[in-house]
Amino acid sequence: MTTINPYLTFDGTCDAAFEHYKSVFGGEFTMKMRMKDSPDADKLPAGAGEMIMHVGLPIGGGTVLMGSDAVEGCGPPLIVGTNFSVAVSPDNEADTRKIFDGLAAGGTVAMPLQKVFWGELFGMLVDKFGIQWMVNYDKKK
Repeated sequence: MTTINPYLTFDGTCDAAFEHYKSVFGGEFTMKMRMKDSPDADKLPAGAGEMIMHVGLPIGGGTVLMGSDAVEGCGPPLIVGTNFSVAVSPDNEADTRKIFDGLAAGGTVAMPLQKVFWGELFGMLVDKFGIQWMVNYDKKK
């Protein structure tokens, strides 16, 4: 079954924000990965290694609040007020491609759907209505 979760982007404050959200909602992080843990960590700007690459906090009802820090020069600049996306996680490759292509129609692809080190496929786009989407397929789930 495809799941949809909110994905928040921060300007270096993701760790503090998610520690706060954890104190509010309770629970434990399903993942907390820092930029330095990436296979491409050597390509990051100085000081970016401790920033959060991805964090997930289950907040009930199957919903996971997810987030990361924006690294300057890696993707579009962060604009507070539009620093969120809808994260879609289909459960098979065919649905992943169908959903990505459907959302991308008439929109702008920020990162084409491609193989990534943490899973099978990942891509980012802004749909024709201005909504930011992240589509991630991990066949291990």
